[in-house]
Amino acid sequence: MSSLNLDDFSDLIERPDSGTRRDAEERRERLAVPSGALGRLDELGEWLSAAQGSVPVKAVRQPRVVLFAGDHGVAALDVSGRPAGSAASLVRAVLEGGSPVAVLARLAEVPVRIVDAGLDCDPALLPDEVVRHRVRRGSGRIDIEDALTVEEAERAVRLGMAIADEEADSGTDLVVLGDLSVGGTTPAATLIAALCGTDASVVTGRGGAGIDDLAWMRKCAAVRDALRRARPVLGDQLELLATVGGADLAAMTGFLLQSAVRRMPVILDGVVSAACALVGQRAAFRAPDWWLAGQLSGEPAQAKALDRMALNPLLDQGVTVGEGTGALLALPLVRAAAALAAELPERAGAEPVEDAAEYVTE
Repeated sequence: MSSLNLDDFSDLIERPDSGTRRDAEERRERLAVPSGALGRLDELGEWLSAAQGSVPVKAVRQPRVVLFAGDHGVAALDVSGRPAGSAASLVRAVLEGGSPVAVLARLAEVPVRIVDAGLDCDPALLPDEVVRHRVRRGSGRIDIEDALTVEEAERAVRLGMAIADEEADSGTDLVVLGDLSVGGTTPAATLIAALCGTDASVVTGRGGAGIDDLAWMRKCAAVRDALRRARPVLGDQLELLATVGGADLAAMTGFLLQSAVRRMPVILDGVVSAACALVGQRAAFRAPDWWLAGQLSGEPAQAKALDRMALNPLLDQGVTVGEGTGALLALPLVRAAAALAAELPERAGAEPVEDAAEYVTE
């Protein structure tokens, strides 16, 4: 029996300050640029202002990319575009600077942190700061067995919580969240199907590396079988993560919930982070107010999860590579929104500008 009840987060998480948001909206009305002329950047600036509890909004000065890594036993069914147990190669590519997220992180001058929650490799192959948190070596094959024991699921959730506390305590003011997994989109689709009451065929996509039609059918069957195992435990989020999640997904869920407790905004990446966010919403309905959807990845399960949480993606560039790449692409928009909200001058008078169209130049 676990001592951790995710429902307790509902009492710990508050919404971003509504009074601050109203003040930010009123300040926006006084700016020289007409309200509405900046589109969603206005909304982003007001959201960030409320999350910070500050008017005017403060610049995002210490963002961090946090990637949770793990292998999933279901990949042995050939449902992934990558070989089963090969997530360590994704980790090495990030560490060596040759992956898309590493390139973009260098460009944006944002540090990257990788947390091994459940890689299936010899720990000696990777740096200690990556592997020292590992909960177990790989997660179980969710179509026929539990991904984790309940005790392991609790350890993974608490790991994510501890990482969130470390980031908040170190001054991180916004997190770009992603995963480095092989087989991770299958448990993600299963979690979303279970929580949304949807059939396997509706949520099964082709993953970050892409799969052919035969692999898609195998993946759909795996999600269907896992879904049968998930439905009886829907009332307990921790048991649900143990049954059809994985160490990395459980850790991400804990990270998201504790980040909301610590009032630390998070940009979500693809279907894996969306699935963890949906589990988090089930535990604490106010938690999604602290999260942004960075991008639409094309995975049907992600779109369904974001719709359930009323999160509107900032970008739709067809980026399927995962690893936090799409979410990191959205970071400049958030920073731009903060800069505009903070630095644009106010009008020299109190008269509102009625028509934003008059501000648009030919």
